[in-house]
Amino acid sequence: MGEIIRDDEKTWGMLCHLSALSGFIIPFGNILGPLVVWLIKKDESEFVDQAGKESLNFQISMTIYIAVSIILIILIIGIPLLIGLGLMDLILVIIAGVQTNNGTQYRYPLTIRFIN
Repeated sequence: MGEIIRDDEKTWGMLCHLSALSGFIIPFGNILGPLVVWLIKKDESEFVDQAGKESLNFQISMTIYIAVSIILIILIIGIPLLIGLGLMDLILVIIAGVQTNNGTQYRYPLTIRFIN
């Protein structure tokens, strides 16, 4: 049987994911938002700890992919890549937030696991 996840754990886990949306407004907010939430709550809940690590790993990976896409603008391919990455980031963060708020740990695709 799975462990019961409290509502506050679900909320903080969801905030680990959704705080990454601040990156659309604040430079590197996609990393700083989840990092702040994770650092505050990681020791209080295994569920939030896992959600924070997953969100940080995905956002660090996305930052790397976006940096490569910016370089590829020279070859024109970077423009559609940036648009696709932006949409993918937005959609997957929302899906992760909803899944986490439902008590399910979400695993992002195409994620480099920097933090275990």
